[in-house]
Amino acid sequence: MAVFTPLGDAQVAEFLNRFDAGSLVSLEGVPAGTENTTFFVTTDRRELVLTLFEQGEHEELPFFVELLDYLDEHRLPVPGPVHDRDGIALHSLADKPALLFPRLPGKHPKAPNPAQCQALGDALGRMHRVSQHFPGHRPNPRDLHWLLPMHHRVLVYLSPEDQTLMKDEVEIYQGFFGSALELPQGALHGDLFRDNTLFEGDRLGGIIDFYNGCTGDLLFDLAIVINDWATEADGRLNAERHDAILRAYQACRPLTCVERDAWPMMLRLTALRYWLSRLLVVYVDPPAHDLTPHDPEQFRTILLARLEHGALPLPEVNA
Repeated sequence: MAVFTPLGDAQVAEFLNRFDAGSLVSLEGVPAGTENTTFFVTTDRRELVLTLFEQGEHEELPFFVELLDYLDEHRLPVPGPVHDRDGIALHSLADKPALLFPRLPGKHPKAPNPAQCQALGDALGRMHRVSQHFPGHRPNPRDLHWLLPMHHRVLVYLSPEDQTLMKDEVEIYQGFFGSALELPQGALHGDLFRDNTLFEGDRLGGIIDFYNGCTGDLLFDLAIVINDWATEADGRLNAERHDAILRAYQACRPLTCVERDAWPMMLRLTALRYWLSRLLVVYVDPPAHDLTPHDPEQFRTILLARLEHGALPLPEVNA
């Protein structure tokens, strides 16, 4: 159960009084999630999601509010935070930072089909197109600057072969991305896995959980998506899903020549990013709560597949 801070009906009813959102009808804890406490809140007027922030740097929460407000204003399928009668979104509840969101329709796609991939690619392309003008700034906390020091912390837990693999990859990335490579910048989701989306059939109901949001290389965000949405169990890429995402994405934001050149290396870097972050959770910094960590082996498999088979050809943009 991922409700780390229990709440009672009276607490939530009083909290809702600050908003023009109706009166509490029911409160339901959400078992999914690994970091924050989440409740489904039903009022006599609407369905809402209440999130209490258990971990992370709370001083960074205004960035996420500003980003979601910005994307919502640009009609992206994201849950713009609900603001109270004074225009304030971020509050405190049970001594934890709290945000209220509209509840978006749909379920997580476990095995996305090409139509769902196309919808996701279109939404991400539109998001990246407008996010290049987002005025906020939060450095990517999981980019090359993070990989360089953090990979040393897990080497002792790896086989000699995997130690060599990880050290060699980080050195290659440093040489490739550490130069004056200028990739288009903007606001990123930072963790756009399938379980951070909601679908009703083939229709994208929304993109959720922006708490890894940051600013940085747009290509980084896109590579995370491809490594999750278009990858088979053996780590190899599925061409149909790959092309559905990238065609729809590039119809909104065509990749630059520099991005196309960097694409195979970015797929490798983001695969190693998740292999490393999951290893850290297993061996170095276990979760504060009694939760089962994600398996690091999945992204080791993906990295090895990218090394063996490379990247698929990028679809051309229709003139």
